[in-house]
Amino acid sequence: MKVTRVTVPPTAGLPLRFGDLMPWGDSNFEEVLAEWLGVPDAQVECSGTSALMVALRMLRRKAPLRNQVIVPAYTCPLVVMAISQCDMQVRLCDLHADTFDFDPEVLRSLCNESTLAVVPTHLGGRIADVALAMECARAVGASVIEDAAQALGARVNGESVGLQGDVGLFSLAVGKGLTTYEGGVLISRDADLRKRLRQVHDRTVGFSLGWELLRSAELLGYAAVYRPSTMDWAYGAPLRKSLASDDWVGAAGDDFDAFIPEHTLGVWRQRVGVRALKRLTAHLRQAEERALPRRAQLAAIPGIEVIGDAATNAQGTWPVILLRMPSRQSRDALMRSHWASNWGLSLPFVNVLPDYERYAPLLGAARNDRVVYARDWAKRLVAVSNSEWLTDALFAQLVAGLTDCVRAP
Repeated sequence: MKVTRVTVPPTAGLPLRFGDLMPWGDSNFEEVLAEWLGVPDAQVECSGTSALMVALRMLRRKAPLRNQVIVPAYTCPLVVMAISQCDMQVRLCDLHADTFDFDPEVLRSLCNESTLAVVPTHLGGRIADVALAMECARAVGASVIEDAAQALGARVNGESVGLQGDVGLFSLAVGKGLTTYEGGVLISRDADLRKRLRQVHDRTVGFSLGWELLRSAELLGYAAVYRPSTMDWAYGAPLRKSLASDDWVGAAGDDFDAFIPEHTLGVWRQRVGVRALKRLTAHLRQAEERALPRRAQLAAIPGIEVIGDAATNAQGTWPVILLRMPSRQSRDALMRSHWASNWGLSLPFVNVLPDYERYAPLLGAARNDRVVYARDWAKRLVAVSNSEWLTDALFAQLVAGLTDCVRAP
């Protein structure tokens, strides 16, 4: 059987250039990021997950009697790992049946005097309704951490996402647009919270030569292989191996290490970030120009729902285009046939959180939280890469394949 050579990555990341890797230059990444985001200050961490942990610890110091964190039942397992590693209890909020966001009534029922924070999530660049989360959190004296890990550059009412809640976080991991291979950013509108975040970082996060050498080597590797000529070796071959053993968790990249490292981001990687950031605005604009007409073509396929922003006046980003298939059967048939077919298909996450054997023990009592609609979303979602390397010809094949898939009995 002929093996398709994969040249399209699952998301539209920003390719690095040779000039980005020079060891000299401006290393004040936080200042440059803050200016680009239009915020007073940006705090850089070693990953989006580490940024979440710093935010959780900061809020816990403010409210030591509160220990519950409400997250979407369908989100990255790293979120649950971070909450667990901070010795806090996760609560799972079901999604709305028709909107890719919290179910309002379920969210209100979960919020109580034990709630430390609610974590609305801008998954795949689509913008959640943070106003709803703020309303529910404020009613019980809780805070909101805006998870914008996949939405760096997105805006609501002309302002960066991450500013509607008490604290916002972004990820600089591979595939998130701008990358330092791993990295995270914290922002807040509140000056006191920014001060407290910095204090928690200074007290709990230190430099690690071992981790910095590893991440620097991985960043060099990313710069070398993030191109069509080497994508099959770096991404396609491992994907086919996971799919051959029916390991969808591995294929989706949901198999995370048990321990979340916390360390400062090294000077060289910050310099790489400063240089690459100069091209991010143009990259995001081109991604939007590519996504909008393709979004319309996909929405025209009977039975396919293209996911939009839950928030009003939002301008999301487009690392992927999220689709909801008419059924689990049609979604599974599509992925089994075409996940590695160079059409840029992937799954945001394979399961709702309680359905991961590896992560379910971290949930505690939250394993019994209602996740009916979130589970349905998980079974029907598909992500289409918005990479510039998904050519018009490949996209036309994808449209034809999706049309055939939804027509099949």
